[in-house]
Amino acid sequence: MTRSLSAPFYAALCFALCCILQSCSEESTQPTDTSKVIQQSVAQHYGNIVLASYSDALASAQDMKIAIANFTQSPNEASFMQAKKAWLEARNWYGQTEVFRFYGGPIDDENGPEGLLNAWPLDESYIDYVVGNPEAGVINNTKDYPIINEALIEQLNEQGGETNISAGYHAIEFLLWGQDITSPSQKLPGQRPLTDFTTEKNAQRRKEYLNIVADMIIGHLSELVAQWSNNSNNYRTKFLNQNTDSSLTSILQGMSSLTGGELSGERMTVALGKGEQEDEHSCFSDNTHNDIIMNQKGIENIWLGVYKRRDGSLVTGKGIYSLIEQKNAVIAQEVQEYVNKSNEKISQIQAPFDYEISQGNSAGNQRVAQAITALQKQAFGIVKVAETLNIRLNLE
Repeated sequence: MTRSLSAPFYAALCFALCCILQSCSEESTQPTDTSKVIQQSVAQHYGNIVLASYSDALASAQDMKIAIANFTQSPNEASFMQAKKAWLEARNWYGQTEVFRFYGGPIDDENGPEGLLNAWPLDESYIDYVVGNPEAGVINNTKDYPIINEALIEQLNEQGGETNISAGYHAIEFLLWGQDITSPSQKLPGQRPLTDFTTEKNAQRRKEYLNIVADMIIGHLSELVAQWSNNSNNYRTKFLNQNTDSSLTSILQGMSSLTGGELSGERMTVALGKGEQEDEHSCFSDNTHNDIIMNQKGIENIWLGVYKRRDGSLVTGKGIYSLIEQKNAVIAQEVQEYVNKSNEKISQIQAPFDYEISQGNSAGNQRVAQAITALQKQAFGIVKVAETLNIRLNLE
């Protein structure tokens, strides 16, 4: 689970939104009723993109599992590098799926696996040793946890505190890269030594842990694929059979929440404000800049109705842009410009993100701040789209 954003940020967001909506209230373009057929088409195509996205995330996670298995069976520098490369690839495909959150769908309803897939920030000492505490973590606690298995790891996830993360992408990230204790100016990720998986204490348990968490990710993504497949009696069927306004509310809620409170807020504003490595999303691998790019790409996929798959093929159809264009072409173009500006400013963020947000790097701080501003305007635009469609979103 991600942390809740502060009330001041939401207050500012709502105030700015009110200003924008007021300024647009006198626009000359008068919305007209949109065909329910078009709304249904948008909802159906959304389901197509969700299924394709989770399927690609699953396939990339399966490739990651193979690379991790190869590494743990024959740990050497080459297989270690391949495991890391596979994690980065899998992480980027998962990043595009985060726009499917925030409305109680199968990823994050009360039984959803989101907290076992992407929970952060992660307290490293909950899993393994850290600087100054060589005996820390489940891996080194052979007395209380003599056997490491999936049931144990799932049971321990967020037990006793929201940073007590034992599973998901970031658990694997930490095990592969280790703590990032270098100075941000060195522009290096974590430097976990290969010997942690060969000659060091509890090397075998470390390898077991890696494989189990990889299997867990595959299992959870498989569940999500099943829920969005073209089958009867699953979430997709429920999603498409409900009132189209309800489906559109969920779609726009996911886009708005990821753009505003989560990405521009929790993942960027908080990190920039503190300027600390621990507050960036993928802090062990220094992949945070790609996390931001892929989250935004996921939003754009739904906005335009176009998703590019792992094999290069395109999933195309009517997106939210097509829907709002029928109602108000002015707003459609305005929000498209917000999306374009967000893409531009995000692309200018330099890697690694921890150096961009570090104190003293004024140019980097400015690049991140400009991307935050662009995303906030994009969030306002998405809410304007909802208002035009007579849909009320939850901004809390």
